[in-house]
Amino acid sequence: MPITVKAYAEHDELALVPTLRSVDGIEIEVITQANTDPDSDVFPFLIKYDDREELERHLDSDPTVDSYELIDANDDMFIYYIEHSDGTILLSPILTEVNGFMLRTETRRRGWFVQLQLPDREALNTIWEYAEGCGMKFEIIEIHGSTGAKEDVLFGLTDEQIEALQTAYKCGYFNEPRDTALSGVADEVGVSSTAMSGRLRRGMRNLISATLMDEDTD
Repeated sequence: MPITVKAYAEHDELALVPTLRSVDGIEIEVITQANTDPDSDVFPFLIKYDDREELERHLDSDPTVDSYELIDANDDMFIYYIEHSDGTILLSPILTEVNGFMLRTETRRRGWFVQLQLPDREALNTIWEYAEGCGMKFEIIEIHGSTGAKEDVLFGLTDEQIEALQTAYKCGYFNEPRDTALSGVADEVGVSSTAMSGRLRRGMRNLISATLMDEDTD
């Protein structure tokens, strides 16, 4: 079933993150293109900032930027084509590999907020594994099924987190007092206590983020 995913990605070597972190008040958005070469490392960006000279000084020193070209300018809004340097971490190659595409990409906090259209949850797991392999912080905020109806909302939980939460609940881990220790829940699933702790923590965080917090809350 096709799904729409909202997520937050953070890593020192993600595109333009060095500029984002060094310039106060800057806003950067990837301009969606209908036709994109999956092997390309050149992308159009809309950048909102009130000082072009200062902005370009930071682009010149950004290790994720190999070159850039100003396409359009209007007051404090600039459109650049930016070519990324070798070693820049991008989500676009793995997204193309799983037959997904970007619906929305913009800077948020110290990284990127992304909205993805994916063919299924297996594609999301592939992206998750890619992010983990890169050492990237990749937080799933919300997942919607193809109909967009409330019952299709999966609250940003991965399959592993769903299994961990359900097993912990069935084993009485959330009872007061607890019917089983963390190690007992971990044994049921067949993972270490450390792995189980991480799945429960991230799962509960995603549930809180999706159900109780506003999307723009840091």
